[in-house]
Amino acid sequence: MPELPKLETMIRELVAIPSVSSTLPRWDQSNRPVVERLAQWCETLGMDVALLPVNEAGDKWNLVAKAGQGEGGLVLAGHTDTVPYDDGAWNSDPFKLSERDGKWYGLGVCDMKGFFALALAALAPALPYLRKPVTLIATADEESSMDGARRLMQAAKNYGDYVVIGEPTGMRPIRQHKGILMDAIKVEGRSGHSSQPALGRNALEAMTDVMISLRELRSSWVEQYSNPGFEVPYPTLNLGCIHGGDNPNRICKSCELQYDVRLMPGMPMETVRDSIRSQLRSIAEKHEVDIQLRPLFDGVDSFQEREDSRLVRICEELTGKASGTVAFATEAPFFKQLGAETVVLGPGDIDQAHQPDEYVSLDRIPPMMKLLEELIRRLCL
Repeated sequence: MPELPKLETMIRELVAIPSVSSTLPRWDQSNRPVVERLAQWCETLGMDVALLPVNEAGDKWNLVAKAGQGEGGLVLAGHTDTVPYDDGAWNSDPFKLSERDGKWYGLGVCDMKGFFALALAALAPALPYLRKPVTLIATADEESSMDGARRLMQAAKNYGDYVVIGEPTGMRPIRQHKGILMDAIKVEGRSGHSSQPALGRNALEAMTDVMISLRELRSSWVEQYSNPGFEVPYPTLNLGCIHGGDNPNRICKSCELQYDVRLMPGMPMETVRDSIRSQLRSIAEKHEVDIQLRPLFDGVDSFQEREDSRLVRICEELTGKASGTVAFATEAPFFKQLGAETVVLGPGDIDQAHQPDEYVSLDRIPPMMKLLEELIRRLCL
């Protein structure tokens, strides 16, 4: 049987490799060293390994490693990047795995480098017996743009029949989560002296109507897309920040509002944007201004897997927990678009993700290993 390093050693090595993903260039780092280390271990197991570039700069990469022959089978997926860390706020080095109080601490140990080590350790003993393939997929930039997952989807390839994404869910199978879009609305009017309002076109006054319109749309969505399975059982729209004008005695020429929408399952991003654009056109005509909507990033669709799907039922049985929902977004909708039954399920807790002293409890490791081994046995042996 091929031999991997010990589980703790693999997690220690992954944590030690910085792979911060950020929209701020001063924080952003390449994830290539992480996928190369994973590739080495996959090659040790005799897997068919491909490193796939994500961007033209060549510093962001995906890994697709397949064990076994044929099509379909099980995909174990996740992201190799981490969020930035608060320097000085940790009680230990973020890049050195440390153990205390029955927990492993380290940047990414929970969200979600630790999952890759568990997946490989669970796969190794099953390699001689595979009847269906097991594929490990490791992506780039989930924490900032989801570009790694987007790039995979461009190939329109079915990587497997079943996908488990090892995000921190507290060992509870997740079959639904909200999506997210972040947009900016900019109003361009005409400046002038505040004592002569008829000579200008006040962008702030037009923006007031924009915000009223957004709040009215939000109220209509509450009834249209209500889903009691979520802690917040309706879509949210947050008016996040606004900038406009330059002096109290000048008619405001330009104003920009930025907001986010948390999308419920069955609530397509473009439908939401089209509804907003429709409202903006009438406001622009009323105030004789120009209004433009600009996406701040491509957004992530909501995710929903059937409650009676085979993968959901198996994961519920193995964990002893009913499938549920989360408010945060994952790469699940990208895999779902390719037709795979998809569940988000991992050993960490979301409360520990993106925090100083990020950790995973050691008592979660054996049951997660057992769960992965059983998934491989039922779906691929």
